[in-house]
Amino acid sequence: MVRAIFHAADGASRDEVDVPDGWTLMEGARQEGVAGIVADCGGGAICGTCHVRVRTEWAPLLPEPEPSEAALLTIVPEPSETSRLACQIPMEPEYDGIEVDIPSRQLDL
Repeated sequence: MVRAIFHAADGASRDEVDVPDGWTLMEGARQEGVAGIVADCGGGAICGTCHVRVRTEWAPLLPEPEPSEAALLTIVPEPSETSRLACQIPMEPEYDGIEVDIPSRQLDL
């Protein structure tokens, strides 16, 4: 299991989730009912509704976004330099303790 910490947009709450190795960050969030991770497409990287902002100290550890993810990140609400789609972050042991911020809203489909 790999631990992930999701910080709510209001800053008042957070969810700590244990995600099985090999799952994505999005799959772990959905399994545990983390508010704000909509994931309409179920992980196909075609909807942008699992947008998160990876905390600065974790962002350099992740691989660069693939072109399809990078394209979606140009249209998500509240983008940042560390924006990623949670469905494209594989949970591997080196990401244990990863922290992300959930934006106050996701794309409206």
